[in-house]
Amino acid sequence: MDRRRFLQHGLTATAVAGAGFVVDGAAAAATPAVTAKLPKPKLQPLAEDALQGHTRLCAFREEGVEWTVYEDLRTPDGAISFVCADGMVTLGKRTEAAFPSDKPPYFGMKLADVALADADLLANHLLRNGDPSAEEVRDAAPPPASLLDPKDHDGRWPWTTFVGTREAVDTMPILPNGRSRTWRPEHAFAQLGEVALIKRRHEGLLGGWMPAVHKVMPVSANRHYDLLVFADVRAEDRFIVQTWHRTVLVENGKALKTVYTHSYPDYLPRRGGATAEDFYRGLLAFAGYWQDLLAGTVEASLPDPSWNDMARFAFARELVVRPGGTYPKYGAVDRDYYGNEYDGFQDTFTSSLYANLEWGRFDQAAAVLDGYFTYFVQPDGMPNMRGPETGQFGLILSLMARYLHYTGDAPLLRKHRGKIEATAQILEELHDQSLALPSDAPGHGLIHGWNESDACLFPDPTLWWKPYYANSALAARGLADIAPVWTHIGGADAPATARRWNQRSQRLTAQTERTLRANVRRDLKPPYIGPLPGVKLTFRQSLLQENPSEQGWPHRVYAELLQADVLPDDLANLVIDCVRGHGGTSLGVVANIAPPSKDARDLLGFISYGYAQQLLRLDRIEEYLLFLYAHRYHVHTRGGWTAGEVSGITGGMPLFCMPAQSTIPLLLRWMLVFEDSAGEQLYLARALPREWLASGETIGISDAPTRWGKVGFQLRANAQAQRIEGHVDLPSGVPDGVWLSLRLPAGKRLLAATVDGKEVTLAGRNSDALRIAGRAGTRVTVQAAYA
Repeated sequence: MDRRRFLQHGLTATAVAGAGFVVDGAAAAATPAVTAKLPKPKLQPLAEDALQGHTRLCAFREEGVEWTVYEDLRTPDGAISFVCADGMVTLGKRTEAAFPSDKPPYFGMKLADVALADADLLANHLLRNGDPSAEEVRDAAPPPASLLDPKDHDGRWPWTTFVGTREAVDTMPILPNGRSRTWRPEHAFAQLGEVALIKRRHEGLLGGWMPAVHKVMPVSANRHYDLLVFADVRAEDRFIVQTWHRTVLVENGKALKTVYTHSYPDYLPRRGGATAEDFYRGLLAFAGYWQDLLAGTVEASLPDPSWNDMARFAFARELVVRPGGTYPKYGAVDRDYYGNEYDGFQDTFTSSLYANLEWGRFDQAAAVLDGYFTYFVQPDGMPNMRGPETGQFGLILSLMARYLHYTGDAPLLRKHRGKIEATAQILEELHDQSLALPSDAPGHGLIHGWNESDACLFPDPTLWWKPYYANSALAARGLADIAPVWTHIGGADAPATARRWNQRSQRLTAQTERTLRANVRRDLKPPYIGPLPGVKLTFRQSLLQENPSEQGWPHRVYAELLQADVLPDDLANLVIDCVRGHGGTSLGVVANIAPPSKDARDLLGFISYGYAQQLLRLDRIEEYLLFLYAHRYHVHTRGGWTAGEVSGITGGMPLFCMPAQSTIPLLLRWMLVFEDSAGEQLYLARALPREWLASGETIGISDAPTRWGKVGFQLRANAQAQRIEGHVDLPSGVPDGVWLSLRLPAGKRLLAATVDGKEVTLAGRNSDALRIAGRAGTRVTVQAAYA
């Protein structure tokens, strides 16, 4: 079950108070800076026909510059443009239908059959022809927040998104019809309170990725309401999020009525309505503000730019969620998840640090790392949070090494050297305890401990102090990764410490594999391996028959076990087949595994990325793409992209958590640039959907950070000539192997390929991978012919 439902089942949490966050010039988490001088937006050249057919809205003068505002009202997705003498700023629109498709859900299968089956029936159907179809995945089930009814939420609509700024300490929730907690659009248009209209809404974000809510509510084929809501970036309130609202009734491409509002309803004569000039001044400042905050983020060129927008939006949303942009928060709006008892949650830290590193956001990564170790890690290595998750200690160590590889910032890690070493010592102590057990004990040599934070909320949490495989696997991974770099961080005894950690990592890895092999149940199909050794029931059987069950939260165990990448390929494949074949996935995403119910089969929006990562390592690309598509369309609300911790397949509203929002950036980055755990191989374009090359559009990424330096590539296919041309920008240090995949459409095959004019041998499962050779830091050309 999701964490909110868990807390509401009569358990009393003893929460540890959140650490005080000192506000100074470096970490302004509580008091925002005066924003009188905001960054100016980036200008684009004004093309001759750029404004043809657009409607002039208003003109104003701002900081000595004359601006004129235009909008293309001919389509609900028409852009808003600001034009001055030196160029223009264009904010595009893109919306998605936030209601179910007209096609039967679940491909005509009964929900109960889908929910109760051990096999993932929806995934099996979607993978029947190789690469899944994004459209089929999208329409497989009602989207999140698509079948809402106020009567199911105490007579009120639930919030489905929120807005805010980096400086504010809180956020402003937005309801399905565009209502905030301070203003409602029915004040201007009574029809916007009608349930039928609200349920047929389209949702999007202004500028593709900026945290400005855009809603379109069609009344008829030629008449619709258009709503925009965004936070006032010039406001200086500490907690209060001031908001700008625009509500327009459009008919036949013309605005019949437009109402502008700033935060609150009118209270005449003191508080009157906002003017168009007020609103667009605020919007221009908003654009410059967010462009500046996301500057420097790595960008990808993709046939469907909405994927890159999803990644950028996730980082913008993190800045909204985190007070001051850096103080950690697990969720937003509601006391559950936004309360201080969640601030030190390890998953919030690890998912944020990982995603920001992968997209080159090193300043944000440094701030997140420094803040976490300063305020949420105690001198003994324990987090200032109620229930440590044992595997996450190992992941933290691994990410410390990744941070150093990517940034070279050893001084920051030395600042926290004592706490980093204490984190490793926790794992060493737990391992020593397990070695003291009898040699025939199921958990001998495996680290015992809580795998899930919520275990500590039960009357007797010792039930979950067990040798879950993920505890040892992630410990082995973390110790293996931190050991080689410890000489750059540790003191005089660093070489001896690194050797000890390496030896312990090898011992944990060997014991994990040995115990796992001894506990495979070959009598089941597919073969079954439980989340810990010695169990007799499958996780579904245990959750039904044992209450409480020591196999609670098995989704976390499997995701973290696979993420650690310490198993040989045959066992890693077995674990994946086991999870997918015994009720552990939903639409190809790790399920939120609970007692089976005929009414639900939920997707786990956060932490499940470790499962996807192993799919990519094992070259199970079709399943990786299914995970990616399903996460986008069934973990995120459509268009508004609010990601749920746990999301159902029946159209309800999931509860937002920031680690779930960080998943798409990780998946997208690894699709394009991925390095192996051993630090020997670099894979480019390994998981591109086959249809993307067929599009003829340019595909690529530039300056993606890796442990060897920045890397990039660009590809483009010419369908008529049946050729692919492109280049690879090699990093400053070249790994043992650099591999570029060319995933062609079904029915096509590569004939030959050259790198810098020299023919290369085709490799890989489908003979579609090229080994890229060249001098470090150079660009090599790639050409390939296919039939």
